[in-house]
Formats: sequence, C-alpha cells, structure tokens
Amino acid sequence: MSTLTKPNHIGRKISRIRELRDMKQEALAQALGTNQQAVSAIENSETIDEAKLIEVAKALGVTVEAIKNFSEEGVINYFNTFNDSGNNFNNYNTCTFNPLDKLMETVEENKNLYERLLQAEKDKIEYLEQLLKGK
Repeated sequence: MSTLTKPNHIGRKISRIRELRDMKQEALAQALGTNQQAVSAIENSETIDEAKLIEVAKALGVTVEAIKNFSEEGVINYFNTFNDSGNNFNNYNTCTFNPLDKLMETVEENKNLYERLLQAEKDKIEYLEQLLKGK
C-alpha cells in the first residue's frame, strides 16, 4: 500500500518528490525564496494554489503534472522497468559542454595567469635595479 494516506494530498506528494530528489526542505525553501517553515506548511497542506504549485514544480525540476500524478506505485513501476542490459542511458548526467574544450580553456587561462605573474616579477626586478642604480 502507498505511504500516502490520502492519494490527492498534494503536500505529501511534494514532500516525497523532494525526498526522492535528495533535497532538504531548506534547499527547496531557498529555491522558492522562502524559509523552511513555509515549505513544511506546504508539505502539510492537502491542497495549494496553482501559482505556488508551478513555483514548487520548477524548484523541484519536475512538471506540475508530475506532482499531481505522483504515486509511490508509479515510482516503483518506473524503476522496475530498468534492466541490466546496459542499454538504458539517462540524460540527467549529460554534459552540456565539451569537457576537452573546458580543459583547454583552463589551460589557456593558467598560461595567461603565469605569464602575467612572470611579467610582474620582471617588473619588480627592473624597479629594484633602477632603485639600486639611483643610489
């Protein structure tokens, strides 16, 4: 049986989705621009207004429909559809950039910083030499 005692208790659905996303109430509160007590109140509410639901869905990274239609059984069924064939790839950890490009950008930045540091040291030495000659 579902851990949700009332199948349409929207606050409990939000709470479970938050937990499944490994998010604390404080993190959700920060994403919503509110405090932990307000998130607790939302999660204890059987219903919430549509505008707030849209905000919560966005903060959780899910659709409003996903919250409204959430069920523990659905989650279990979803995970039971996976097998070990190695053909199931998810898109949650897909890079949105080329890691080699980022690496090369970092190398170039480090090279530029090193050159600036080297030039600053050369400038210091020249300055000190000029001071010594001036005496």
